[in-house]
Amino acid sequence: MPKMLKSIVIWAITLEAKLILRKYRPRVIAVTGSVGKTSAKDAIYSVFSQFFFVRKSEKSFNSEIGLPLTIIGAPNGWHNPFVWFANLLKGLFLIAFRTNYPKWLVLEIGADRPGDIEKISKWLVSDMAVITRLAKVPVHVEFFASPEAVVAEKSKILNTLKDGGILILNADDEDVLTLKESYRGEAFGVGFIKGASLRASHYKINYAKRDGQKIPQGITFKVDHESNSLPVDFDGSLGRQHVYPLLFALAAAKLQNVNLVDAALALRRHHGPNGRMKLISGIKGSVIIDDTYNSSPVAVEEALQTLKDIETGGKKAAILGDMLELGKYSTEEHKKAGALAAQVCQLLITVGVRARDIALGALSAGMDEKNIFQYETAADANREMDNLIKEKDAILVKGSQGIRLEKVVEEIMAEPARAKELLARQDNEWKNR
Repeated sequence: MPKMLKSIVIWAITLEAKLILRKYRPRVIAVTGSVGKTSAKDAIYSVFSQFFFVRKSEKSFNSEIGLPLTIIGAPNGWHNPFVWFANLLKGLFLIAFRTNYPKWLVLEIGADRPGDIEKISKWLVSDMAVITRLAKVPVHVEFFASPEAVVAEKSKILNTLKDGGILILNADDEDVLTLKESYRGEAFGVGFIKGASLRASHYKINYAKRDGQKIPQGITFKVDHESNSLPVDFDGSLGRQHVYPLLFALAAAKLQNVNLVDAALALRRHHGPNGRMKLISGIKGSVIIDDTYNSSPVAVEEALQTLKDIETGGKKAAILGDMLELGKYSTEEHKKAGALAAQVCQLLITVGVRARDIALGALSAGMDEKNIFQYETAADANREMDNLIKEKDAILVKGSQGIRLEKVVEEIMAEPARAKELLARQDNEWKNR
């Protein structure tokens, strides 16, 4: 879309979004952070949809385009002018006529550039704001003066909160807690730390037996609140990082007077987003941990820790792609990822130019060169996958969106015919890129 036309479209749909909010007055939950926004938004929606009429941001609709589209309830038109025209008409219809509009909106709000959240905070009013996690070297830091500038931009989410609004935050993250100090309203902390309003404990990985082999199938943990404790099971995905979205969902529900037991039961219907630590059966009886949606230093660290924690009958392998938009921090952070991988994996496969530094980091940390394989693209790596993957291996696959490592997962998954159902970026716009 030409730049001038894009500016006009953004202005028009934003104006429509403002008028729709003014007319229908839905209650709003605004979700931001450097890691885990989409997972938190989806978990909150899964619970709220059992008790309220609610709409969420689709996929990662968290930008100056995605946010108004969510409020209108319209799809991304990409490069199709007819879709954009239909979107504008839908917005006008909502403004002109009274319809059955959602009572709640769960909105994911990102910050790709300085000023992104600040601009949104000037017209969006939220009832609850959720801050997931703020990384020391966050994704998109390339476009900010420093990591601290990213945190400062994320803090603008507080400006959306109405009088009496509630801040729900990650009590395990020191940077998030600093934002709490600047908010004078009610704050509700979740996490593993003692003193959290909603505290997780007894986290462990669940396994099932298949052909005499233990196969990871999900996670379980307990939620403690006041004098009560209840178990929560989450199948299909791995990692302590998945505990936080579930805690955010439970906290938001509780703050709307939903019984915690009922909220936990609602979570049984929740399935995490594709490409975020999803468990997929692989070739040769292997297990794939598909974390291909995106990548950042903190997310790589968490994913590798999960790979370290699981039990497997074969070797542990990591297929790691470039982490994009890290700017001057790129080389150092890729080398750190390689050093971590060397402590966890028996096989390391890197994909992308920047990921060469992952290989260097692993070599420097003592990993044998014969166990490191480097490729420029996902297509290059795919030509070798059948030779590299062995019986009962556990394989972590992770990289930034632009590296398209979901193509590698499709190559090594046991049921490639289910790719559209199980993998990230399977719509036609992405498939044609």
